[in-house]
Amino acid sequence: MHDEPLLIVSNRGPLQFARDASGERTARRGGGGLVTALAALAASHPVRWVASALTDEDAVVAGEGPWSEGNLSVRMVAHDAEQYDRYYNVFANPTLWFIQHYLWGLALAPDVDRNIRLAWDAGYVPVNLQMGEAAVAELRAIGGERPAVMVQDYQLYLVPEVLRSEVPDALISHFTHIPWPMPDYWRVLPADIRSAIHRSMLSADVVGLHRGRYVRNFLHCAMEFTDGEVDLRARAVRHPGGTTYVRHYPISVDPQEFHRIAAGPEVAALEPVMPSRPEKLILRVDRTDPSKNVVRGFRAFEVFLTDHPEWHGRASMLALLQPSRQDIPEYTEYMGAIQRAARQINDRFYTRDDWRAVDLRIVDDFHLAVAAYKDYDALMVNSIFDGMNLVAKEAPLVNERAGVLILSENAGAHAELGAFSVCVNPFDIQEQADAIHRALTMPEDERQRRIDGIRAHVERYDIDAWIEAQLADLGELRASVRV
Repeated sequence: MHDEPLLIVSNRGPLQFARDASGERTARRGGGGLVTALAALAASHPVRWVASALTDEDAVVAGEGPWSEGNLSVRMVAHDAEQYDRYYNVFANPTLWFIQHYLWGLALAPDVDRNIRLAWDAGYVPVNLQMGEAAVAELRAIGGERPAVMVQDYQLYLVPEVLRSEVPDALISHFTHIPWPMPDYWRVLPADIRSAIHRSMLSADVVGLHRGRYVRNFLHCAMEFTDGEVDLRARAVRHPGGTTYVRHYPISVDPQEFHRIAAGPEVAALEPVMPSRPEKLILRVDRTDPSKNVVRGFRAFEVFLTDHPEWHGRASMLALLQPSRQDIPEYTEYMGAIQRAARQINDRFYTRDDWRAVDLRIVDDFHLAVAAYKDYDALMVNSIFDGMNLVAKEAPLVNERAGVLILSENAGAHAELGAFSVCVNPFDIQEQADAIHRALTMPEDERQRRIDGIRAHVERYDIDAWIEAQLADLGELRASVRV
Protein backbone atom coordinates (compact mmCIF):
# COMPACT_ATOMS: atom_id res chain seq x y z
CA MET A 1 0.00 0.00 0.00
CA HIS A 2 2.91 2.38 0.53
CA ASP A 3 4.25 2.32 -3.03
CA GLU A 4 1.06 3.00 -4.97
CA PRO A 5 -0.80 6.33 -5.02
CA LEU A 6 -3.55 6.69 -2.43
CA LEU A 7 -6.58 8.88 -3.07
CA ILE A 8 -8.15 10.90 -0.24
CA VAL A 9 -11.52 12.63 -0.63
CA SER A 10 -12.65 15.21 1.94
CA ASN A 11 -14.62 18.43 2.06
CA ARG A 12 -11.68 20.41 3.46
CA GLY A 13 -8.41 19.90 1.65
CA PRO A 14 -4.77 19.85 2.74
CA LEU A 15 -4.15 23.32 1.31
CA GLN A 16 -5.98 26.60 0.97
CA PHE A 17 -4.93 28.95 -1.81
CA ALA A 18 -4.89 32.75 -1.71
CA ARG A 19 -3.06 35.76 -3.19
CA ASP A 20 -0.56 37.82 -1.23
CA ALA A 21 -0.16 41.60 -1.39
CA SER A 22 2.01 41.30 -4.48
CA GLY A 23 -0.55 39.16 -6.29
CA GLU A 24 1.44 35.95 -5.99
CA ARG A 25 -0.41 32.73 -5.24
CA THR A 26 0.15 31.31 -1.76
CA ALA A 27 -0.69 27.86 -0.41
CA ARG A 28 -1.04 27.30 3.32
CA ARG A 29 -1.99 24.12 5.15
CA GLY A 30 -5.72 23.72 5.68
CA GLY A 31 -7.10 23.73 9.19
CA GLY A 32 -8.71 20.95 11.20
CA GLY A 33 -7.61 17.71 12.79
CA LEU A 34 -8.57 15.60 9.79
CA VAL A 35 -6.23 17.51 7.48
CA THR A 36 -3.42 17.46 10.03
CA ALA A 37 -3.79 13.73 10.49
CA LEU A 38 -3.84 12.79 6.82
CA ALA A 39 -1.47 15.40 5.39
CA ALA A 40 1.44 13.61 7.08
CA LEU A 41 0.91 10.72 4.65
CA ALA A 42 2.35 12.76 1.81
CA ALA A 43 5.74 12.87 3.52
CA SER A 44 6.30 9.20 2.70
CA HIS A 45 3.53 8.18 0.33
CA PRO A 46 2.23 9.41 -3.05
CA VAL A 47 -1.13 11.03 -2.27
CA ARG A 48 -3.84 12.42 -4.54
CA TRP A 49 -6.44 14.53 -2.77
CA VAL A 50 -9.89 15.69 -3.89
CA ALA A 51 -11.37 18.56 -1.87
CA SER A 52 -13.93 21.34 -2.12
CA ALA A 53 -12.79 24.79 -3.22
CA LEU A 54 -13.36 26.95 -0.13
CA THR A 55 -11.69 30.20 -1.20
CA ASP A 56 -11.82 32.30 -4.36
CA GLU A 57 -8.30 31.22 -5.24
CA ASP A 58 -9.21 27.58 -4.59
CA ALA A 59 -11.85 27.98 -7.29
CA VAL A 60 -9.26 29.39 -9.69
CA VAL A 61 -7.02 26.38 -8.99
CA ALA A 62 -10.03 24.10 -9.58
CA GLY A 63 -10.29 25.46 -13.11
CA GLU A 64 -6.61 24.78 -13.82
CA GLY A 65 -6.62 21.09 -12.98
CA PRO A 66 -4.68 19.23 -10.25
CA TRP A 67 -2.02 21.18 -8.33
CA SER A 68 1.08 19.16 -7.50
CA GLU A 69 4.13 19.45 -5.29
CA GLY A 70 6.32 16.52 -4.26
CA ASN A 71 4.22 13.51 -3.29
CA LEU A 72 1.02 15.55 -3.07
CA SER A 73 -1.45 16.26 -5.88
CA VAL A 74 -4.60 18.25 -5.06
CA ARG A 75 -7.72 18.50 -7.23
CA MET A 76 -10.04 21.28 -6.06
CA VAL A 77 -13.74 21.01 -6.90
CA ALA A 78 -15.66 24.27 -7.30
CA HIS A 79 -19.36 24.18 -6.36
CA ASP A 80 -22.29 26.46 -7.05
CA ALA A 81 -22.49 28.78 -4.02
CA GLU A 82 -26.18 28.12 -3.34
CA GLN A 83 -25.75 24.34 -3.63
CA TYR A 84 -22.77 24.41 -1.29
CA ASP A 85 -24.62 26.53 1.27
CA ARG A 86 -27.50 24.04 1.32
CA TYR A 87 -25.10 21.10 1.50
CA TYR A 88 -22.90 22.47 4.26
CA ASN A 89 -24.88 25.01 6.29
CA VAL A 90 -28.28 23.29 6.24
CA PHE A 91 -27.85 19.55 5.78
CA ALA A 92 -24.35 18.61 6.93
CA ASN A 93 -24.38 21.31 9.65
CA PRO A 94 -26.48 21.33 11.69
CA THR A 95 -28.82 18.51 10.53
CA LEU A 96 -26.36 15.59 10.33
CA TRP A 97 -24.02 17.01 12.97
CA PHE A 98 -26.87 17.42 15.48
CA ILE A 99 -28.22 13.93 14.75
CA GLN A 100 -24.84 12.28 15.18
CA HIS A 101 -24.08 14.14 18.42
CA TYR A 102 -27.61 13.61 19.85
CA LEU A 103 -28.10 17.39 20.03
CA TRP A 104 -31.69 17.75 18.83
CA GLY A 105 -34.26 18.28 21.57
CA LEU A 106 -36.82 16.21 19.72
CA ALA A 107 -39.90 17.73 21.36
CA LEU A 108 -39.26 21.02 19.58
CA ALA A 109 -36.62 20.43 16.88
CA PRO A 110 -35.88 19.69 14.16
CA ASP A 111 -38.82 20.26 11.86
CA VAL A 112 -38.00 18.21 8.78
CA ASP A 113 -39.60 20.59 6.32
CA ARG A 114 -39.21 21.65 2.72
CA ASN A 115 -35.99 23.48 3.61
CA ILE A 116 -34.24 20.32 4.80
CA ARG A 117 -35.60 18.32 1.87
CA LEU A 118 -34.30 21.00 -0.51
CA ALA A 119 -30.93 20.98 1.29
CA TRP A 120 -30.72 17.24 0.57
CA ASP A 121 -32.02 17.22 -3.00
CA ALA A 122 -30.40 20.47 -4.20
CA GLY A 123 -27.36 20.58 -1.93
CA TYR A 124 -26.03 17.42 -0.29
CA VAL A 125 -26.81 15.07 -3.20
CA PRO A 126 -25.34 17.18 -6.05
CA VAL A 127 -22.23 18.20 -4.09
CA ASN A 128 -21.56 14.57 -3.19
CA LEU A 129 -22.06 13.63 -6.84
CA GLN A 130 -19.57 16.29 -7.95
CA MET A 131 -17.01 15.13 -5.39
CA GLY A 132 -17.56 11.52 -6.41
CA GLU A 133 -17.10 12.29 -10.10
CA ALA A 134 -13.86 14.15 -9.41
CA ALA A 135 -12.66 11.18 -7.35
CA VAL A 136 -13.57 8.80 -10.18
CA ALA A 137 -11.40 10.83 -12.56
CA GLU A 138 -8.49 10.58 -10.12
CA LEU A 139 -8.95 6.83 -9.64
CA ARG A 140 -8.89 6.31 -13.40
CA ALA A 141 -5.72 8.38 -13.61
CA ILE A 142 -4.13 6.21 -10.93
CA GLY A 143 -5.14 3.05 -12.80
CA GLY A 144 -3.87 -0.40 -11.87
CA GLU A 145 -5.77 -3.11 -10.05
CA ARG A 146 -7.98 -2.09 -7.15
CA PRO A 147 -6.90 1.54 -6.73
CA ALA A 148 -7.40 2.66 -3.11
CA VAL A 149 -9.46 5.62 -1.93
CA MET A 150 -10.12 6.90 1.59
CA VAL A 151 -13.30 9.01 1.81
CA GLN A 152 -13.58 11.21 4.87
CA ASP A 153 -16.41 12.17 7.17
CA TYR A 154 -20.08 13.03 7.37
CA GLN A 155 -20.13 15.55 4.55
CA LEU A 156 -19.50 12.79 1.98
CA TYR A 157 -21.70 9.81 2.83
CA LEU A 158 -22.90 9.41 -0.77
CA VAL A 159 -19.45 9.31 -2.41
CA PRO A 160 -18.78 5.56 -1.88
CA GLU A 161 -21.81 4.63 -4.00
CA VAL A 162 -20.65 6.90 -6.83
CA LEU A 163 -17.19 5.34 -6.73
CA ARG A 164 -18.48 1.77 -6.66
CA SER A 165 -20.79 2.33 -9.62
CA GLU A 166 -18.08 3.93 -11.77
CA VAL A 167 -14.94 2.05 -10.65
CA PRO A 168 -16.27 -1.34 -9.48
CA ASP A 169 -12.88 -2.77 -8.57
CA ALA A 170 -11.79 0.20 -6.42
CA LEU A 171 -10.74 -0.45 -2.84
CA ILE A 172 -12.90 1.99 -0.87
CA SER A 173 -12.82 3.01 2.76
CA HIS A 174 -14.98 5.63 4.44
CA PHE A 175 -13.96 7.05 7.80
CA THR A 176 -16.42 9.04 9.93
CA HIS A 177 -14.76 11.35 12.45
CA ILE A 178 -17.88 11.94 14.55
CA PRO A 179 -20.07 9.54 16.57
CA TRP A 180 -22.39 7.08 14.86
CA PRO A 181 -25.68 7.17 16.81
CA MET A 182 -28.18 4.41 17.49
CA PRO A 183 -30.82 3.60 14.83
CA ASP A 184 -33.70 5.35 16.60
CA TYR A 185 -31.94 8.72 16.40
CA TRP A 186 -31.39 8.33 12.65
CA ARG A 187 -35.19 8.16 12.36
CA VAL A 188 -35.19 11.95 12.60
CA LEU A 189 -34.46 11.79 8.86
CA PRO A 190 -37.05 10.69 6.29
CA ALA A 191 -36.85 6.99 5.43
CA ASP A 192 -35.49 7.50 1.92
CA ILE A 193 -32.68 9.78 3.12
CA ARG A 194 -31.47 7.59 5.98
CA SER A 195 -31.66 4.54 3.70
CA ALA A 196 -29.66 6.30 0.98
CA ILE A 197 -26.92 7.20 3.46
CA HIS A 198 -26.55 3.69 4.84
CA ARG A 199 -26.84 2.05 1.41
CA SER A 200 -24.04 4.23 0.08
CA MET A 201 -21.84 3.45 3.08
CA LEU A 202 -22.18 -0.25 2.30
CA SER A 203 -20.58 0.46 -1.09
CA ALA A 204 -17.31 0.83 0.84
CA ASP A 205 -15.10 -2.16 1.59
CA VAL A 206 -14.31 -0.75 5.02
CA VAL A 207 -16.31 1.64 7.20
CA GLY A 208 -14.04 3.19 9.82
CA LEU A 209 -15.15 4.77 13.11
CA HIS A 210 -13.40 5.86 16.30
CA ARG A 211 -14.94 3.57 18.92
CA GLY A 212 -16.25 0.05 19.26
CA ARG A 213 -19.62 1.42 20.41
CA TYR A 214 -19.92 3.36 17.14
CA VAL A 215 -19.18 0.14 15.23
CA ARG A 216 -22.01 -1.62 17.07
CA ASN A 217 -24.37 1.28 16.36
CA PHE A 218 -23.50 1.21 12.66
CA LEU A 219 -24.13 -2.53 12.44
CA HIS A 220 -27.53 -2.13 14.12
CA CYS A 221 -28.33 0.70 11.70
CA ALA A 222 -27.45 -1.60 8.79
CA MET A 223 -29.95 -4.12 10.21
CA GLU A 224 -32.67 -1.46 10.38
CA PHE A 225 -32.13 0.52 7.20
CA THR A 226 -30.64 -1.87 4.62
CA ASP A 227 -31.22 -5.38 3.30
CA GLY A 228 -27.72 -6.44 4.30
CA GLU A 229 -27.03 -9.53 6.39
CA VAL A 230 -25.22 -8.34 9.52
CA ASP A 231 -22.63 -10.50 11.27
CA LEU A 232 -22.05 -8.87 14.65
CA ARG A 233 -19.21 -11.20 15.57
CA ALA A 234 -17.28 -10.57 12.34
CA ARG A 235 -18.32 -6.87 12.35
CA ALA A 236 -19.37 -7.21 8.73
CA VAL A 237 -22.39 -6.64 6.51
CA ARG A 238 -22.97 -8.97 3.57
CA HIS A 239 -25.10 -7.57 0.77
CA PRO A 240 -25.62 -8.06 -2.99
CA GLY A 241 -22.64 -5.84 -3.78
CA GLY A 242 -20.20 -7.73 -1.56
CA THR A 243 -19.09 -7.49 2.07
CA THR A 244 -18.46 -4.33 4.07
CA TYR A 245 -16.25 -4.60 7.13
CA VAL A 246 -16.88 -2.16 9.99
CA ARG A 247 -13.84 -1.37 12.12
CA HIS A 248 -12.76 1.13 14.76
CA TYR A 249 -9.53 3.08 14.42
CA PRO A 250 -9.05 5.64 17.22
CA ILE A 251 -7.44 8.72 15.72
CA SER A 252 -4.49 10.26 17.54
CA VAL A 253 -1.81 12.96 17.31
CA ASP A 254 1.90 13.33 16.56
CA PRO A 255 3.64 13.51 19.97
CA GLN A 256 6.98 14.66 18.57
CA GLU A 257 5.30 17.50 16.70
CA PHE A 258 3.54 18.69 19.84
CA HIS A 259 6.74 18.65 21.87
CA ARG A 260 8.45 20.64 19.12
CA ILE A 261 5.67 23.23 19.03
CA ALA A 262 5.54 23.49 22.84
CA ALA A 263 9.26 24.25 22.94
CA GLY A 264 9.11 26.74 20.07
CA PRO A 265 9.41 30.53 20.12
CA GLU A 266 5.76 31.15 19.13
CA VAL A 267 4.56 29.43 22.30
CA ALA A 268 7.27 30.97 24.50
CA ALA A 269 6.15 34.43 23.38
CA LEU A 270 2.67 33.76 24.75
CA GLU A 271 3.77 32.55 28.17
CA PRO A 272 2.58 33.11 30.78
CA VAL A 273 -0.97 32.71 29.46
CA MET A 274 -2.32 34.35 32.63
CA PRO A 275 0.05 37.03 34.02
CA SER A 276 -1.77 36.87 37.39
CA ARG A 277 -1.97 33.11 37.58
CA PRO A 278 -4.20 31.68 40.32
CA GLU A 279 -3.02 28.92 42.60
CA LYS A 280 -4.93 26.38 40.50
CA LEU A 281 -5.95 26.67 36.86
CA ILE A 282 -8.76 24.72 35.22
CA LEU A 283 -8.45 24.84 31.43
CA ARG A 284 -10.79 24.11 28.58
CA VAL A 285 -9.88 24.45 24.89
CA ASP A 286 -12.82 23.94 22.55
CA ARG A 287 -14.83 25.24 19.66
CA THR A 288 -18.02 27.15 20.48
CA ASP A 289 -19.98 24.11 19.35
CA PRO A 290 -23.05 22.93 21.29
CA SER A 291 -21.59 19.41 21.39
CA LYS A 292 -18.68 20.66 23.53
CA ASN A 293 -20.99 21.34 26.51
CA VAL A 294 -19.26 24.57 27.51
CA VAL A 295 -22.26 26.07 29.32
CA ARG A 296 -22.68 23.03 31.61
CA GLY A 297 -18.94 23.13 32.26
CA PHE A 298 -19.22 26.74 33.42
CA ARG A 299 -22.22 25.85 35.59
CA ALA A 300 -20.25 22.98 37.13
CA PHE A 301 -17.45 25.39 38.00
CA GLU A 302 -20.03 27.70 39.58
CA VAL A 303 -21.33 24.79 41.71
CA PHE A 304 -17.72 23.98 42.69
CA LEU A 305 -17.15 27.55 43.89
CA THR A 306 -20.48 27.49 45.75
CA ASP A 307 -19.68 24.19 47.47
CA HIS A 308 -16.06 25.14 48.23
CA PRO A 309 -15.78 28.84 49.13
CA GLU A 310 -12.23 28.17 50.35
CA TRP A 311 -11.25 28.15 46.65
CA HIS A 312 -12.49 31.68 45.97
CA GLY A 313 -9.55 33.71 44.75
CA ARG A 314 -7.41 30.56 44.42
CA ALA A 315 -8.88 28.71 41.40
CA SER A 316 -9.92 30.06 38.00
CA MET A 317 -11.20 28.56 34.75
CA LEU A 318 -9.51 29.65 31.53
CA ALA A 319 -11.67 28.97 28.47
CA LEU A 320 -10.00 29.37 25.07
CA LEU A 321 -12.85 28.94 22.60
CA GLN A 322 -12.55 29.00 18.84
CA PRO A 323 -15.61 30.51 17.10
CA SER A 324 -17.46 27.78 15.23
CA ARG A 325 -19.92 28.04 12.31
CA GLN A 326 -21.29 31.43 13.23
CA ASP A 327 -23.33 31.60 10.01
CA ILE A 328 -25.59 28.85 11.43
CA PRO A 329 -28.24 30.15 13.88
CA GLU A 330 -27.91 27.30 16.39
CA TYR A 331 -24.20 28.02 16.78
CA THR A 332 -24.69 31.77 17.09
CA GLU A 333 -27.26 31.22 19.83
CA TYR A 334 -24.94 28.87 21.69
CA MET A 335 -22.11 31.41 21.52
CA GLY A 336 -24.41 33.88 23.22
CA ALA A 337 -25.30 31.32 25.91
CA ILE A 338 -21.59 30.76 26.60
CA GLN A 339 -20.94 34.48 27.00
CA ARG A 340 -23.96 34.95 29.26
CA ALA A 341 -22.96 32.04 31.50
CA ALA A 342 -19.41 33.35 31.96
CA ARG A 343 -20.65 36.86 32.72
CA GLN A 344 -23.18 35.61 35.29
CA ILE A 345 -20.53 33.60 37.14
CA ASN A 346 -18.08 36.49 37.18
CA ASP A 347 -20.79 38.86 38.39
CA ARG A 348 -21.74 36.47 41.17
CA PHE A 349 -18.19 35.94 42.38
CA TYR A 350 -16.95 39.47 41.74
CA THR A 351 -14.13 40.68 44.01
CA ARG A 352 -12.08 43.86 44.02
CA ASP A 353 -8.76 42.09 43.65
CA ASP A 354 -7.27 40.62 40.46
CA TRP A 355 -9.12 37.29 40.66
CA ARG A 356 -11.67 36.43 37.96
CA ALA A 357 -13.58 33.17 38.23
CA VAL A 358 -13.89 32.56 34.47
CA ASP A 359 -11.44 34.00 31.95
CA LEU A 360 -13.31 33.56 28.67
CA ARG A 361 -11.43 34.27 25.46
CA ILE A 362 -13.10 33.80 22.07
CA VAL A 363 -9.97 33.30 20.01
CA ASP A 364 -8.55 31.07 17.29
CA ASP A 365 -4.91 30.84 18.37
CA PHE A 366 -3.29 27.42 18.27
CA HIS A 367 -0.03 28.55 19.88
CA LEU A 368 -1.92 30.18 22.75
CA ALA A 369 -3.75 26.90 23.29
CA VAL A 370 -0.45 24.99 23.44
CA ALA A 371 0.94 27.52 25.92
CA ALA A 372 -2.14 26.92 28.08
CA TYR A 373 -1.71 23.14 27.70
CA LYS A 374 1.63 23.47 29.48
CA ASP A 375 0.16 25.28 32.48
CA TYR A 376 -3.12 23.72 33.62
CA ASP A 377 -3.80 21.85 36.86
CA ALA A 378 -7.04 20.34 35.57
CA LEU A 379 -8.25 19.98 31.98
CA MET A 380 -12.03 19.96 31.43
CA VAL A 381 -13.28 17.86 28.50
CA ASN A 382 -16.97 17.38 29.26
CA SER A 383 -18.39 17.06 25.73
CA ILE A 384 -21.96 15.82 25.29
CA PHE A 385 -20.68 13.45 22.59
CA ASP A 386 -17.42 13.58 20.63
CA GLY A 387 -16.04 11.38 17.90
CA MET A 388 -12.68 11.45 19.67
CA ASN A 389 -11.62 14.85 21.15
CA LEU A 390 -7.94 15.30 20.42
CA VAL A 391 -7.50 17.98 23.11
CA ALA A 392 -7.64 15.13 25.63
CA LYS A 393 -4.63 13.56 23.89
CA GLU A 394 -2.70 16.70 22.97
CA ALA A 395 -2.65 18.62 26.23
CA PRO A 396 -1.24 15.96 28.60
CA LEU A 397 1.72 15.42 26.27
CA VAL A 398 3.16 18.87 27.02
CA ASN A 399 1.65 19.74 30.43
CA GLU A 400 4.26 20.69 33.05
CA ARG A 401 2.11 20.51 36.21
CA ALA A 402 0.94 16.87 36.23
CA GLY A 403 -2.49 18.17 35.27
CA VAL A 404 -5.54 15.96 35.74
CA LEU A 405 -7.86 15.18 32.83
CA ILE A 406 -11.59 15.47 33.62
CA LEU A 407 -13.16 13.48 30.78
CA SER A 408 -16.71 12.92 29.58
CA GLU A 409 -17.70 9.29 29.34
CA ASN A 410 -19.26 10.17 25.96
CA ALA A 411 -16.04 11.46 24.40
CA GLY A 412 -14.44 9.00 22.01
CA ALA A 413 -11.17 9.38 23.94
CA HIS A 414 -12.82 7.84 27.02
CA ALA A 415 -12.39 4.30 25.65
CA GLU A 416 -8.61 4.79 25.67
CA LEU A 417 -7.98 7.33 28.43
CA GLY A 418 -10.78 6.68 30.91
CA ALA A 419 -8.56 4.65 33.23
CA PHE A 420 -6.21 7.62 33.63
CA SER A 421 -8.87 10.33 33.96
CA VAL A 422 -11.52 11.56 36.35
CA CYS A 423 -14.57 10.49 34.36
CA VAL A 424 -17.86 12.37 34.37
CA ASN A 425 -21.38 12.18 33.04
CA PRO A 426 -21.59 15.27 30.80
CA PHE A 427 -25.15 16.01 31.98
CA ASP A 428 -24.39 15.72 35.71
CA ILE A 429 -23.29 19.17 36.82
CA GLN A 430 -22.78 18.14 40.43
CA GLU A 431 -20.56 15.24 39.41
CA GLN A 432 -18.49 17.60 37.27
CA ALA A 433 -18.19 20.06 40.17
CA ASP A 434 -17.04 17.23 42.45
CA ALA A 435 -14.58 16.12 39.76
CA ILE A 436 -13.02 19.60 39.72
CA HIS A 437 -12.53 19.43 43.49
CA ARG A 438 -11.09 15.94 43.25
CA ALA A 439 -8.68 16.98 40.51
CA LEU A 440 -7.44 20.04 42.40
CA THR A 441 -6.92 18.15 45.67
CA MET A 442 -5.51 14.92 44.22
CA PRO A 443 -2.16 13.79 45.70
CA GLU A 444 0.84 14.56 43.55
CA ASP A 445 1.86 10.93 43.07
CA GLU A 446 -1.60 10.02 41.77
CA ARG A 447 -1.63 13.01 39.44
CA GLN A 448 1.74 11.99 38.04
CA ARG A 449 0.70 8.36 37.61
CA ARG A 450 -2.38 9.36 35.65
CA ILE A 451 -0.68 11.78 33.27
CA ASP A 452 2.18 9.33 32.72
CA GLY A 453 -0.41 6.73 31.72
CA ILE A 454 -1.99 9.07 29.17
CA ARG A 455 1.39 9.99 27.70
CA ALA A 456 2.50 6.39 27.36
CA HIS A 457 -0.72 5.46 25.59
CA VAL A 458 -0.67 8.40 23.17
CA GLU A 459 2.99 7.92 22.35
CA ARG A 460 2.40 4.25 21.58
CA TYR A 461 -0.85 4.73 19.64
CA ASP A 462 0.04 7.89 17.72
CA ILE A 463 -1.19 9.27 14.41
CA ASP A 464 1.12 6.96 12.47
CA ALA A 465 -0.45 3.95 14.19
CA TRP A 466 -3.92 5.21 13.21
CA ILE A 467 -2.95 5.50 9.56
CA GLU A 468 -0.97 2.24 9.48
CA ALA A 469 -3.88 0.24 10.91
CA GLN A 470 -6.16 1.43 8.11
CA LEU A 471 -3.58 0.86 5.39
CA ALA A 472 -2.87 -2.63 6.75
CA ASP A 473 -6.55 -3.58 6.54
CA LEU A 474 -6.82 -2.17 3.03
CA GLY A 475 -3.67 -4.05 2.07
CA GLU A 476 -5.20 -7.33 3.24
CA LEU A 477 -8.34 -6.67 1.24
CA ARG A 478 -6.45 -5.69 -1.89
CA ALA A 479 -5.27 -9.25 -2.42
CA SER A 480 -8.79 -10.62 -1.95
CA VAL A 481 -11.89 -10.61 -4.12
CA ARG A 482 -14.83 -8.46 -2.99
CA VAL A 483 -17.21 -11.17 -1.74
